[in-house]
Amino acid sequence: MATDSRAKRASAATREPAAGDRPEAAELQLGFERAMRALGTQAPRLDLARVSEIQARFGRECAELWRGLLAGSEQPAEIRDRRFAAQSWRDNRYSSWVAAAYLLHARALLELADAVQAPPKVQQKIRFAVQQWVDAAAPSNMLALNPEAIEAALQTQGDSLRRGIANLLGDLRRGKLTQTDETAFEVGRNVATTEGAVVFENDWFQLIDYKPLGAKVHARPLLIVPPCINKYYILDLQPANSLVRYALEQGQRVLLVSWRNPDADCAQWSWDDYVEHGVLRAIEVASEIAAAARPARARQLADGGINALGFCVGGTLLGTALAVLAARGQRPVHAATLLTTLLDFTDTGVLDVFVDEAQVAMREATIGRGGLLTGAELSAAFSSLRPVDLTWNYVVGNYLKGQTPPPFDLLYWNSDSTNLPGPMLAWYLRNLYLENRLREPGALQVCGAAVDLGRVGLPAYVYASREDHIVPWASAYASARLLGGDTRFVLGASGHIAGVINPAASGKRSHWRAPADAALPQAAEQWLGGAQEHAGSWWPDWAGWLRAHAGPEQAAPRDYGGAGHVAIEPAPGRYVKVRA
Repeated sequence: MATDSRAKRASAATREPAAGDRPEAAELQLGFERAMRALGTQAPRLDLARVSEIQARFGRECAELWRGLLAGSEQPAEIRDRRFAAQSWRDNRYSSWVAAAYLLHARALLELADAVQAPPKVQQKIRFAVQQWVDAAAPSNMLALNPEAIEAALQTQGDSLRRGIANLLGDLRRGKLTQTDETAFEVGRNVATTEGAVVFENDWFQLIDYKPLGAKVHARPLLIVPPCINKYYILDLQPANSLVRYALEQGQRVLLVSWRNPDADCAQWSWDDYVEHGVLRAIEVASEIAAAARPARARQLADGGINALGFCVGGTLLGTALAVLAARGQRPVHAATLLTTLLDFTDTGVLDVFVDEAQVAMREATIGRGGLLTGAELSAAFSSLRPVDLTWNYVVGNYLKGQTPPPFDLLYWNSDSTNLPGPMLAWYLRNLYLENRLREPGALQVCGAAVDLGRVGLPAYVYASREDHIVPWASAYASARLLGGDTRFVLGASGHIAGVINPAASGKRSHWRAPADAALPQAAEQWLGGAQEHAGSWWPDWAGWLRAHAGPEQAAPRDYGGAGHVAIEPAPGRYVKVRA
């Protein structure tokens, strides 16, 4: 009998369990595999022990919820989610139960996504897809299940629903979701208001020369290269949080690249065009202006006549341009600042879900030889990274409750989208995001030059944000180690935008920095272990570093431009006002 039992168990272990005798976790694995085979792909494995644990806990907690509902208890355990924080969710026993049930299901689904045993990039995409579905399925997004929306409809005798439908129809006509009252802002009137003038323009950019705020300025002006995937005025949003104005207050002369918002005439622009006709041309013009402004006895400054700053993709473009200049044997830039910039694309954070061989090949086939990625598509992609905050929050407020979102300058900037030329985007995705070739000396040819970041060899200040989901700080740190010069790395709190735009006067957040003469160890965490946290903004530390590299003081220029470059129109210029 014992022998027969062992034989039966061995036989059962070698065959697929029948529907009645296999555990639920194995059922889930088999269903998962069948679904993947139907899609023509091989399914990753599931951690069955973890799946069983998730299912058991889920079953227990579901039973507790049902018992509470049937017993007539006031509401489930405390619900800690701001989507259900309003009193109306608590006052309605059914609504509070629905919210609790949703959160229980959402947690289980995300835990099951994490139980997939797959390469990190595959698992990241699975979790991203599940997160999108989970966030879309929230009961707060549905009129019949949202007590706040129902209460508003009753109190306004249906007028909130009428306004919501009007808001929806208006957004459908505009082709985008309204996140703020855009009528409250105007570029040049109450955002991007720092005084200056456009002193150069070509098809790719306008160069703004800002009016100095003191009688003297440093001899080396600061050229700012913002990202081309959004408008520059995130760096000059309001006087109190303007990095441009802060640099002017520190005695810097500031020039800034304002990129053209590409249209159909720009559909063939490449990465080389942005480097050659954009960054390199801006460096050339800024150097001419700087030389003309210096006294005759000091027309030349050793080791470059200007300093430069690049932010996000602007930093990637600046780093590439500096490597091209190094290959050409030129050094017009003395020192560089890179803010939340990727040069090493080993870890690209959440954006990695949009970049794989299939997606890049699709872009190459559709717009890689000519075409545009529209601002609406670009904006939708970034909103999907934070769907609750940037999508569903406004669906509920605008459409279900019939509200008009309040004025908010940052969201106005966020909604002021830009298009991107297809050839430039396809090259960027293929060579940098997908194949990570910028970090390899000589692996890329840009503007006819072999790119080697190690030859840049100039003083650099590299800033990263610790909670940045677009440029992970460890990747920014790895990028800093590629530059081959005396590099200072500083880590700030918060994310991609809030970490950078952190005015010194606000006293908010904190930043980490190591001793000024400390070398950069290989591992980012090793650097952090030797760094010290300091209260407040990183801006004063950067201002001190920049001052040491800005050259002697001289009389501030009386007029904009110089060396034949004259004022064309007042800042902020025409290019930044073009809407996608």
